[in-house]
Amino acid sequence: MARTVAERLDVLPLLAEVFREHGYEGASLSLISKATGLGKGSLYHFFPGGKEEMASAVLGEIDGWFETNVFRPLREAEEPEAAVAAMFVTAGDYFRSGRRVCLVGALSLSDARDRFASRLRDYFARWVSALAAALARAGHPPEAANALAEEAVGGIQGAVVLARALDRPEVFERILSGLRGRCLVRPDAAAAQRAQPAGAA
Repeated sequence: MARTVAERLDVLPLLAEVFREHGYEGASLSLISKATGLGKGSLYHFFPGGKEEMASAVLGEIDGWFETNVFRPLREAEEPEAAVAAMFVTAGDYFRSGRRVCLVGALSLSDARDRFASRLRDYFARWVSALAAALARAGHPPEAANALAEEAVGGIQGAVVLARALDRPEVFERILSGLRGRCLVRPDAAAAQRAQPAGAA
């Protein structure tokens, strides 16, 4: 029996899970219909553009969530160190300690990449940019801040993949802990550690 969906927004979380589980190409309309409880007529009522419009709407929802909960706090926080620390907590919660597929990352690696290239590129570019800005405000030189931001965002994505592949959420937590430590060490302390002779106590 088809469920009653009041608005298009109601179905987006269900669509997201279908795309996470089956990928874009594997998410057939029959699978989507089964997961959402909506017939094909209802699906096309909400998404006249079909599966591509569904995926685009899901990406928009994810982008909006990250803008509100991750990107904007990094850009605007008065205490950048606190914002960076909060980003790792938020990312850990969102990706459920590595149990939840990053749909943006998955689409970036799939055959559907070209369909959504600008959306996928913008998501990661804005994350790196926002984190780099926070790190720079925390005292990291701009070039170092950008490189560290790329390392952190890439590391989070890699941690999701590795933790899921190994079925070991603790791997995700350990990688994020290391990245968080690198991002939060004060630039002057990091410089002092690099200058310290090898083997010094």
